Amino acid sequence: MKLIEELTFTDDYMFGYVMRNEEICKGLLERLLGIKIQRLEFPTLQKTIAPHYESKGVRLDVYVQDSTRVFDIEIQNSLDEDLPTRTRYYQSMMDIDLLLKGKQYSQLKESFVIFVCKDDFFKENLPCYTFSNLCHEKLSLELGDKTHKIIFNAAAFQQEKDLEKKSILEYIKNSKSTSDFTQKIHQIVEQTKENQAFRGEYMAWGLAEQDAEKRGYKAGITDGIEQGMEQKAFETAQNLLTMHLSLDNIAKATGLSMETLEKLAAQENTSNK
Repeated sequence: MKLIEELTFTDDYMFGYVMRNEEICKGLLERLLGIKIQRLEFPTLQKTIAPHYESKGVRLDVYVQDSTRVFDIEIQNSLDEDLPTRTRYYQSMMDIDLLLKGKQYSQLKESFVIFVCKDDFFKENLPCYTFSNLCHEKLSLELGDKTHKIIFNAAAFQQEKDLEKKSILEYIKNSKSTSDFTQKIHQIVEQTKENQAFRGEYMAWGLAEQDAEKRGYKAGITDGIEQGMEQKAFETAQNLLTMHLSLDNIAKATGLSMETLEKLAAQENTSNK
């Protein structure tokens, strides 16, 4: 957990906190995407979408929408090899979230999954990679499903021709402010660090995250021990089978079920033929 004094705009909690400011959130989207937004609904921070308790949910950094579009904005400080499939899953979860609210397919809003990365995932030295669904046989033909996946590479900010977009990417990469807009972001970041309410919220969030991590770590240790014990029981059973002990005695020695031991014995007989 970073010290509050060390936080920058690209740290998850600070990013979400600053993006509560509608002017900043709206301005960032307009400059990065080259679009105009009349009005944004209040940003939803760390929005969790989990349609069913069995399914893998997602926690979106910043989720906002206007009358016709929805935007998920993710800040990425390190490269993630699962980035492409994450964009796919996030997109699908956003659609499910809308449909669960009683929408028809035709009512699905145009959606943007946006990852702002400090480094270049695709290694092509482009400041921006925009993906949409096109026909392979005729690349000029778009599917028209109103979905966009956009991955920004702040490391290539010097390649960006649009000055506003370039200044944002440069600020993301090295916290250097080169425009009025990024200077405004920087001022809010510095003021936020002095805000007592923020400091309290950040500490509470950090403790909650650490607690969740500890619980996950302990659960992982428990699972690992159980798996190791099970594997050891299998190895012991295999050794005892080669000594031609009865299945009853092996079951008592290892705790494995008779059904499992019968399968092991069958496998052992097959391998010895």
